Amino acid sequence: MALTREEREAFLAEPRTAAVGVAGEDGRGPLVVPIWFGYEPGGLPWILTGADSVKGRLIRSAGRFSLLVERTSPTTRYVSVEGPVAEITEGTPAHHRELAARYLSGESLERYVQMAVTEMSDHVVIRMRPAHWHTADLGSWT
Repeated sequence: MALTREEREAFLAEPRTAAVGVAGEDGRGPLVVPIWFGYEPGGLPWILTGADSVKGRLIRSAGRFSLLVERTSPTTRYVSVEGPVAEITEGTPAHHRELAARYLSGESLERYVQMAVTEMSDHVVIRMRPAHWHTADLGSWT
């Protein structure tokens, strides 16, 4: 059964890892890799990636990308969203902290943010304007 808008937005707001998908280079399939992402209900999904990373280059070239977020318990549920790039901005320490705080806390968060500030200074924030949604909750069938 498809999720309502409220259900899909609440699901994306949970701290889950996504798979990002973007058209690949000539002769290759799409690039699909796990990634942390940011999202608040009603807002634009966003990722943080190296400015010169393969993901970043492919997303800039394609002008769009997809995110797939799923769970398997207590039921199999997923939200897939695809759309054009809304904006690309320089990543800041505040972006690293905001994103990491969805997944880490306490000392782990502080260590990660310190590492990100010193080793990931060339990152960019890529925001998506959602155009296409696919959702499902398989309920008691799983």
